[in-house]
Amino acid sequence: MAQNVDDIRYEEKFITNKRGLVLFTCRWLPENQEPKALILLCHGYSMECSFWMKGIGTRMAKAGYAVYGIDHEGHGKSSGLLGYTPSFDNLVNDFLDYFTSVCETDENKKKLRFLWGESMGAAVALLMHREKPQYWDGAVLVAPMCKIADSMKPHPIVIYALKNLAKVIPTWKIVPSEDFLVLAIKSPQLREEVRNNPLCYKGRPRLKTALELLRVSMDIEKNLDKVSLPFIIVHGGADIVTDPSVSKLLYESASSTDKAFKLYPGMWHTLTAGEPPESLDLVFSDIITWLDERTSTWKSRSETDQKARHDNPSS
Repeated sequence: MAQNVDDIRYEEKFITNKRGLVLFTCRWLPENQEPKALILLCHGYSMECSFWMKGIGTRMAKAGYAVYGIDHEGHGKSSGLLGYTPSFDNLVNDFLDYFTSVCETDENKKKLRFLWGESMGAAVALLMHREKPQYWDGAVLVAPMCKIADSMKPHPIVIYALKNLAKVIPTWKIVPSEDFLVLAIKSPQLREEVRNNPLCYKGRPRLKTALELLRVSMDIEKNLDKVSLPFIIVHGGADIVTDPSVSKLLYESASSTDKAFKLYPGMWHTLTAGEPPESLDLVFSDIITWLDERTSTWKSRSETDQKARHDNPSS
């Protein structure tokens, strides 16, 4: 399916991954200009691309970027039990395979590659960076999930018991949790739109999914110093879903020489969608300025530099 609105071309496509699952993909392209760079979207837990990430795709395409998204297994329009992530490693590999295929097309292989991860999607972006540390040119990390708060972390004995239970009932919704939408989304109208959207998962976390999120968060927490790509973190100061202080810890611990951290007092977890228009404009202005500064610098580099940096997809 293709749509053209406000000089933006929107397209959808289904692909099949290596495990035989059908995954939904989409892209937003600026219609009347060559894209400045690629933005590769990694959505958060329980969300999807065609609805939740639409605002990002539209804004960034209007700013001159080609934006690509994919619903991961068990989310949105992709195959799998809704809300179920049996393997975070498989999820990361699906994103790697798809985004690499996007980057290596003739139209894209000389373009800069920026990962954009929201909440759990930021964990996906950081793990893709770990797999290919030289391949990506930067990352936009929105309220990243990279550490479980100590007060929320189960005792090791409890984790051991849950792991054994997950071997028997991995998909059961038995993990206690508060209403995520109430905690994450400031806008009551958007909150209800998500609640009424069948593509967004609203139930309690499934057991294996919760354990995978815990495992990945603890892994990333131990390896913050290995983050070396350029990045900007944006985080709401009133976020109670992911801790802003952990984003500051990532900013301070990362070995990256090009990094930025923006904290927005009073903003909640979904600061690229659920805030008032003036707040959204501020956040996107900061992100676009950061990206534009790097894409304009890249344009001054020679074709030889571009080829050396981008023609080795295995790095």
